[in-house]
Amino acid sequence: MKMTVSQLSNKDKYKPYHLWKKGYKERLEKIAEHSIWRQKYHIQPRSGLLNDPNGFSYYNEKWHLFYQSYPFGTIHGLKSWYHVESKDLISWEEKGAAIVPDGPFDSHGAYSGSAIPAEDGLKLFYTGNVRSQDWERYSYQLGAVMDLNGAVAKNPKPLIAAPPKGYTQHFRDPQVFRFEDSFYMILGAQTIGETGEILIYRSVDLEDWELLGPLDYTEQTMGYMIECPHLVGLTKTPILLFCPQGLDHSLLAYENLNPNCYLIGEHFDLEKGDFQVKGFLKNLDDGFDVYATQAIDAPDGRTLAISWLGLPESQYPVCKDEWTNCLSLVKELTVMNGELYQYPVEELQLYKQLIHQSSSALEGKELKHQLEENCYEYELLIKEGSGTLHLFSDNGMNHSLVIRFDTVKGTVTVDRSMVGEGIEESNSIRQTSLPPNKAIKMNIFVDFSSIEIFFNDGIKVLSALVFPQENDTCIGLEGIAACYTEKLYLIGGSSNVD
Repeated sequence: MKMTVSQLSNKDKYKPYHLWKKGYKERLEKIAEHSIWRQKYHIQPRSGLLNDPNGFSYYNEKWHLFYQSYPFGTIHGLKSWYHVESKDLISWEEKGAAIVPDGPFDSHGAYSGSAIPAEDGLKLFYTGNVRSQDWERYSYQLGAVMDLNGAVAKNPKPLIAAPPKGYTQHFRDPQVFRFEDSFYMILGAQTIGETGEILIYRSVDLEDWELLGPLDYTEQTMGYMIECPHLVGLTKTPILLFCPQGLDHSLLAYENLNPNCYLIGEHFDLEKGDFQVKGFLKNLDDGFDVYATQAIDAPDGRTLAISWLGLPESQYPVCKDEWTNCLSLVKELTVMNGELYQYPVEELQLYKQLIHQSSSALEGKELKHQLEENCYEYELLIKEGSGTLHLFSDNGMNHSLVIRFDTVKGTVTVDRSMVGEGIEESNSIRQTSLPPNKAIKMNIFVDFSSIEIFFNDGIKVLSALVFPQENDTCIGLEGIAACYTEKLYLIGGSSNVD
C-alpha cells in the first residue's frame, strides 16, 4: 500500500529538501493546477501547504511577501520561506524558495518573521528550529539579507542564540521595525510557568540585540503562548496584533482553536515596555479560518495587513488535490473614532468591472445571478429587514453558503455546512454583531474557494474557506420586506454573468 505524506514519521516529514526524489514536487504541482478550487486573485501554493505570511515589505520599488511553505505535502512538515513580489499588492509574481532550511540553526524549519529594507538589501528576520535526537526543540532568531537580484544570504550566526532566562524554547516570530533612532524586535514567548508573553529587544545596527523585557499591555494571562505579535501604527494610533494560544474564553469569545486578536493603544513607551490600551481585546476576524496576521507600516503612510486563510488544526477537502490554504487580500488598517477598520487596498479597484447594479424590495425567494465561475465582488446594502443570501449555490438554492441577516437585531450569521464538500468541524456557524436598527452593508469578495466579507466598510470582517461543487456558481436572495441595493463586479478578467 502506498504511504501518503500525512502518514510519514517525523523523520520523513523533516527530510531535507534535496533528498526528495527528482520530479516529486513537479508531479504534485500538476495535480494541484487542475483543482477546481484554484484561485485567481489570492496567493496560493503551487503544491503542498501554505501558512503564515512573512517578510511583508517594500523594497527596490516593489512589494515583497514571503510565506511559510511545505511543498511536499498538505501537512506541517519542514518549513521554508517562499517569495512573491508585486507592483500593486494584487497581482503577485512567484520568485521561488527564498529561505531553505538547510543550515545548522534552521535544519528543522525556517519559521515566521519579518523584513525591513536596508542599505545592503532587504533584511530578513526569522526563527530557525533545530531538533535533537530526542526531538527536543531549540529555537534561534536568525538573520539573512536579500540583494537586488533576489539572492538570499544567511547570517553565519544567530542574532539571538537562546531564549532569556525564565523562558522556554517556545520563542519565535520576530517582528523587526524602526522607531525613531532605534530598531526594535518583538517576539512571541512562553515563560517557564507556561504563560504567554511578548518580549522586546532593541538594536542600533540590526546585529546586536539587547533585551528590554516583556511588553506590559494587560494584567490578564494571555494563554500559554503568544504567536505572531505585530505592533504597528506607532506614528498614528498604535495597534497590537497577536495570536494567544490557549486564551481563556472568558477574556474573549472565539470559536477557532486559537484566536487572532488585537488591541488599540492609547500610549506606549518601548524603552519601558509600556503599552497602554484603549478599549477591549477583540477578534480581528469573526470568521472560520484567519490566523497569523502580519502587518506593516508602509512607506506610503498606510498600515497594511495580510492573513493566513487556514488553521493549523484543520484538514480541508482541497488536500486531496495536493495543495491547501491561501493568503487573504491585503487590507488597509485605519482607526476611526476608536474603532479599527479593515478594507482591501484601493489598488484592487483596477481589477474590478461593474456588470450589474440595482435596487429592489425582497419578497420571497429569488435567484439573482447565475455566474460562470465564483470570482467576483458582490456588494449588498440591506436598508431594512431580514433575509438570507445564498452564495456558491446551485440554481435551486438547495445547497449553498448561507448568510442570514437582520437589520433590527444587527446580526449576520454565516453557515458553511451546506456548501459543496463539507469540512469536519464542531461548529459550522459564525456570527457578526453590528449596530441594531441600522442598515447592513456587505462587500463580499469571492475567489473560487475563499470568501472575505467586509461589513459596513470594514468595521467587522468575516473570512472563510469553502469548497463548492464546480457548477455551484449562483447568487440567490430570500426574505420578507427587505429593501436592498446591490452591485456585482467581476474581478481579474472573470467570465461574464448571465
